[in-house]
Amino acid sequence: MRIVLGVGGGIAAYKVASLLRLFTEAGHNVTVIPTEAASRFVGVATWEALSGNPVSNSVFDDVPSVNHVRLGHEADLIVVAPATADLLARAAHGIANDLLTNTLLMASGPVLMAPAMHTEMWQHAATQANVETLRSRGVTVLEPASGRLTGSDSGPGRLPEPEAIFNAAMALTQSLAEASEGQPESLAGLSTTEVLPLAGRIVTISAGGTREPLDPVRFLGNRSSGKQGVALAVAALNAGATVRLIAAHMDVPAPPGVELVEVETALQLGEAVLRAAAGSDVVIMSAAVADFRPSAVSETKIKKRDDTDDPVITLVRNPDILKEVVEFRNTSSRSQLIVGFAAETGDADGDVLDYATAKLQRKGCDLLVVNHVGEGKVFGREHNSVVILSRAGSEPQSASGSKADVASAVIDRISTELSRVYPRA
Repeated sequence: MRIVLGVGGGIAAYKVASLLRLFTEAGHNVTVIPTEAASRFVGVATWEALSGNPVSNSVFDDVPSVNHVRLGHEADLIVVAPATADLLARAAHGIANDLLTNTLLMASGPVLMAPAMHTEMWQHAATQANVETLRSRGVTVLEPASGRLTGSDSGPGRLPEPEAIFNAAMALTQSLAEASEGQPESLAGLSTTEVLPLAGRIVTISAGGTREPLDPVRFLGNRSSGKQGVALAVAALNAGATVRLIAAHMDVPAPPGVELVEVETALQLGEAVLRAAAGSDVVIMSAAVADFRPSAVSETKIKKRDDTDDPVITLVRNPDILKEVVEFRNTSSRSQLIVGFAAETGDADGDVLDYATAKLQRKGCDLLVVNHVGEGKVFGREHNSVVILSRAGSEPQSASGSKADVASAVIDRISTELSRVYPRA
């Protein structure tokens, strides 16, 4: 794929070198167009060395090839990062006073812009109006990340991580290719949220099964393989999200592009989830978390001897992580969607949905994805069947098929709920 990578004049330009490497290592042919200001942060030699292509920011270089027209026409994708307030304004108003803005005016393929600036600049009415103008024309403008900015400032305005921009760009081209089959004229009418409904959102997902140690050799565990959690992470990445994956024991590798934190016990998972949830728009608790752990852990292997009694293992309750996440959200008044998973079996006192409905009200999460588990069901399998319950009282939604199919259904439902309850500013 032929990619034009535009680089704006912000301190975050240094991160774009990593983004360029991701594109080239994936086999794409990248032409970098830095603005004049960007060249003050990262030199032309760096872009040429990493891309393997000549670099210019002037419409008067290589005049015979008519670069200011050719590059936009030939590009399969244009990515601008960092997209500064100035670049967003010039793009929105059609100002073409350098090679990059000329190329944007000539673009015939998808355009993705990753903003980065100080919080006040991002939240200014002029910038927000420019973003809405660009989005209304079919440009994908990601939401900036929140966090430490230049100096001691902190807030929304950070450039999303290079992996997140790369994943959003790949998902955008794939979604547009699928949407354009047989109707290429429809591409210009697709909005950012129609193509990437979680663009700019941060999603924390827990996955896998926790292990509670008995001694240096043994542990209490469960049958979770982590496959459904990984499928959710992939589906969220494909929807444009930045994904934080808190992984307990899994039989499958974490997908590339996630921010991975590996844990073992329920206590470790709880700490990691609460830390990640603090800056997330969505929290999905799909991990199989142990309800109990041994009250004491032997420092040496517990021996099996004929001259001693069988050991008695005393269990204590683990914290209710899902409930803690909900309480943290409620006390901090965060705009956050929380999704729980429930692995249930029925008995003489009630069926699976009876227990799941009671759990949904008890936990206080927004959505609960319910599995009917048992021998030969769900854990470690390639297929799944779930029911999605809503605390708001909407009709239960069923989803089944491969775990990727179920993950797509869950992420679609989350996207719908998020846009309804917590719409973008």
